[in-house]
Amino acid sequence: MKVLVTGASGMLGRATATALVERGDEVTVLQRRPAGLPCAEVLADVADADAVARAVSGHDAVVHLAAKVDVVGPWAEYQRANVEGTRSVVDACQAAGVGRLVHVSSPSVAHAGAALAGEGAGPADPVRARGSYARSKALAEQAALAADSASLAVLAVRPHLVWGPGDPQMVERIVARARAGRLPVIGTGAALIDTTYVDNAAAALVAAVDACGPVHGEALVVSNGEPRPVAEVLHRLCRAAGVPGPSRHVPFPLAWAAGVAVEGVWRLTGRRDTPPLTRFLAEQLATAHWFDQRRTREALGWRPAVSLDEGFGRLAAAAG
Repeated sequence: MKVLVTGASGMLGRATATALVERGDEVTVLQRRPAGLPCAEVLADVADADAVARAVSGHDAVVHLAAKVDVVGPWAEYQRANVEGTRSVVDACQAAGVGRLVHVSSPSVAHAGAALAGEGAGPADPVRARGSYARSKALAEQAALAADSASLAVLAVRPHLVWGPGDPQMVERIVARARAGRLPVIGTGAALIDTTYVDNAAAALVAAVDACGPVHGEALVVSNGEPRPVAEVLHRLCRAAGVPGPSRHVPFPLAWAAGVAVEGVWRLTGRRDTPPLTRFLAEQLATAHWFDQRRTREALGWRPAVSLDEGFGRLAAAAG
């Protein structure tokens, strides 16, 4: 197939585009900065409707990953990248007669702060979603799924906490904080969480390209399906990277209050670097969030090939 992948400069977008190329698809990638992949490349902002329309034309399928994933920044930036960008992609697919759109979303679109234990993919809820990223992604998913039709099959896929070698988000931030001695365990550390090794997430998106059509108009959560206590995940990631793991616990109420204070400081001063703690991060580190994978695996005909233990080993090997 001819497949356009947006957001291929990110870890998951890069892995997905590479997997599509390796299996023989004709791939074009669209993002703001060069990705250095062995395929055609369009450098553009995903919210630029004209540029997106030109890039989408002639493709059989689109995998839309481009998004603002930072935890800081004004709402207008999330609105432009995540909401307007998704609408640009949807409009371009409809105008060009593209048959399949795989919209990459996030489990955070349906997370209102309570524990999620063995849940499926609940409906995206921008009103209750926590923070600008989750709220904007919820609006984007709603816009994408609303376009599902007989001529454009839309499937929303929500990979959960994707990590792997070269990860600039989850792994790099955890390791940097551990190295600086600023990585505590929030609460008891016993809350079970799902994560997803990057190769598994990319394989799930490739499977979604193939399944999209017979499977459409719904959201599917993707994870390794191996819930582990959050303290174990933190320690294993740190050990793989060769840094000391967390050595102290911070009660959740205290962490939550600190997140409120830090967010206030960042908002008042206009800082754009990553804050050491936010309310959302405190919740993520103290609250269970793992998912029932039966519908996902049935719908996509996919199962994770890389276990968490193997993934930790690959991370350690990459760290040298």
